Amino acid sequence: MKIVVLCGGLSTERNISFLSGTKVCKALRDNGHAAVLVDLFMGLENAPAEIQAKPELLFENLPELHARTFDGAQVDLEQVKASRKLQDGSVFGQGVLDICKKADIVFIALHGMNGEDGRVQAAFDLMGIKYTGSGYLGAAMGMDKIITKQMVRPLGVRTPDWHSYHHASEEDIPQMMAENKVPCVVKDPMGGSSVGVYIVKDEAALEDALHQVLKNSTDVLVEQFIQGREFTNAVLMGKALPSVEIVPKVGGYDYQNKYQAGATEEICPGRLTEEQAREMGEMAVTVHEGLGLRTYSRSDFMLGDDGQIYFIEVNILPGMTPTSLVPQEAEAVGISYTELCQMIVEDGLKR
Repeated sequence: MKIVVLCGGLSTERNISFLSGTKVCKALRDNGHAAVLVDLFMGLENAPAEIQAKPELLFENLPELHARTFDGAQVDLEQVKASRKLQDGSVFGQGVLDICKKADIVFIALHGMNGEDGRVQAAFDLMGIKYTGSGYLGAAMGMDKIITKQMVRPLGVRTPDWHSYHHASEEDIPQMMAENKVPCVVKDPMGGSSVGVYIVKDEAALEDALHQVLKNSTDVLVEQFIQGREFTNAVLMGKALPSVEIVPKVGGYDYQNKYQAGATEEICPGRLTEEQAREMGEMAVTVHEGLGLRTYSRSDFMLGDDGQIYFIEVNILPGMTPTSLVPQEAEAVGISYTELCQMIVEDGLKR
């Protein structure tokens, strides 16, 4: 099959998306597909003239895949924007939609805004382009941590208590501080890869965290802090996979520890009782189905010191990097990385 692996884009997780996309593209080629890696935002503007004129030629002479590594740096999005010749305000770079229309399916390896928020999926639906993963509505709800919590709590999913603030500004900080007790967790509700997440232990840190979130968002989520152990639990084809227990060697499971090889101990299956493992898996499936997600997702949990399991958030396009968790969970039940990518493609074709 001719497959576009769509990655990059214009989010704080742009660099991580390239890690996922490169590995997925290699796996699909290993499976015999004509897979090409395409940057959603930059598109084909740096490709040879003949490719720009006829994007489908990419499938005939597959470009070399260059190895990518995690350097720990967060992307400078303003620099990325400035580097594009096509300054039209569109998230789609030159030739992206053209080559996606020529493909049998698009494997969406985007992370964060413009990938997990449903806008790309909505555009593809309008144009009749087949793609992997969840549809635009489930993606949009799953990307927003506030909407997700509002949707799943009535379904019986235990989640930390929270206060949410919409269209907030610096002037609202005194009120937000008065309404929230420390310790707590302050989040950008549309952030990803732990970017825009602040664990707050005192009043001064709370004020600073609110200032930081408001630099990038007018919506703020302040959540009850749960002391305990971190887990994640994927759902694949409607069934829960074994959980992963996440034990960072230094600090919390932040942007660095997520993607730096060896920075975190990941135990799969997680150290849970049989009853706890069952409950966590059922909660992950409830979230997946309640938001109308498709093919695969990964929900994050805390096992509190009180013995209760708390749902934190869901990832509708989980990472597929060399250190990502869904491939580890799949491997625990005998599904290799290449098999996992093939399953995701085949389910997308059924859309």
